[in-house]
Amino acid sequence: MFGHTNEPVTLIRDVEAVIIPVGETVTLNEGTEGFITQALGGSFTVYVEGNLFRVSGTDADALGKEPTPPPSVPEDATDEDIASVIWEQLKTCYDPEIPVDIVNLGLVYRCEVTPLGNGERSVSVDMTLTAPGCGMGDVLVQDAREKIAVIPTVSDVQVELVFDPPWNVGMMSEEARLQTGMM
Repeated sequence: MFGHTNEPVTLIRDVEAVIIPVGETVTLNEGTEGFITQALGGSFTVYVEGNLFRVSGTDADALGKEPTPPPSVPEDATDEDIASVIWEQLKTCYDPEIPVDIVNLGLVYRCEVTPLGNGERSVSVDMTLTAPGCGMGDVLVQDAREKIAVIPTVSDVQVELVFDPPWNVGMMSEEARLQTGMM
């Protein structure tokens, strides 16, 4: 599968991780051994003692990997330029259980960039989940928020979970449906 590995890993420092699919944050201790099962969009899914954990790209060094640098934007970036970078950043947010990004899954319903008049911008995003009871909802929202917040000139980020209209397979890109076999 795309982005899937079974690379052995030993943590070189304590690191915060999120239990999949529960969504609870725990600390994995230095010296913990496991396997990186998915490395997509700068975050990692790590298998340790029968459980899956999500480790943020900003903590990649704990896994002996390079942390993901923030995106760069032109000095005179327009709101459209920033919106384009936001969509690219959202394509680095992956459902931890499906190796497809949230944009191609059709989970992002709205993305609005509002200039604040001081060279800074406010961003508002509406997104949904493949299933309303998904325990990873807060994690995906936080991931989207963090990946937008690191964009230069973005000073305020609101990411709202919405369930209307309900998500369905038809909202996925053709590429995503092919990749997951959901035609």
